[in-house]
Amino acid sequence: MKVDKTMHMKIGIIGTGALGGTIARKLAGAGHKVKVTNASPLSVLKETAAQLGVAAASIKDVVRDVEVIIVSIPTKAIPRLPGDLFAGVPDGVIVIDTTNYYPYRDGNMENGFVDRLESIWVSRELGRPVVKAFNNLLSYTLENLAKANGAPGRIAMAVSGDDEKAKRIVAGLIDEIGFDPVDVGPLSESWRHQPGMPSYCTELSATELERALTDQENIRGKAAQLRDFTTDNLMARTTPPSHQEMLDAIRSLFPTNPKQDDAQ
Repeated sequence: MKVDKTMHMKIGIIGTGALGGTIARKLAGAGHKVKVTNASPLSVLKETAAQLGVAAASIKDVVRDVEVIIVSIPTKAIPRLPGDLFAGVPDGVIVIDTTNYYPYRDGNMENGFVDRLESIWVSRELGRPVVKAFNNLLSYTLENLAKANGAPGRIAMAVSGDDEKAKRIVAGLIDEIGFDPVDVGPLSESWRHQPGMPSYCTELSATELERALTDQENIRGKAAQLRDFTTDNLMARTTPPSHQEMLDAIRSLFPTNPKQDDAQ
């Protein structure tokens, strides 16, 4: 997809968990000015931010004087954000939604999603257009498996949203931290890279991801079941799964997944 160069942007990140923290560290390492917030006391937040190499900010300040806001918190925490959080934030500021819904963590929220489109729900809750990105790779993948542009086997990341310029900027950020962005289309197509789909956390190249994103209507209705099946199996283990074991468990759900084809 088309990429806009994004050097030295000001970025605010809400959430410093496995995914949000990794994104913060990677973007700061790429030269961006990053500040983060979380639900911890200020003293703990400052320690976390220092470990990530970024600045600490309150929830109100993290969205001020930035060009990009990344929301990387559990789905259930979205409605708990201040209702006026984006008041005064210019329309041109890009909001990225990285969230993935998991019932074991978030509770039963699926009735709130329109046609199971999680990011459209997030957009409505925030009162802002969003770009869905950074959600279809494991945090280990983001942390350890980046490659230079053009390198063989570079892993791809899905991007969906309604603002083409915003998507190009997000694509630039993705490229800078070592992954190939793939345009999924408008936000209404974001179900194609939600949990339980062949594109989700299966570490595909751009060509493989494009293949995994197409013609998946027959899987869409099974996605929630496949998501929960994988979660239940992994949580039933007596020892934590390795990254490869998690990857294998997810890939094995999809006979048509390009990587699963290679293994057969």
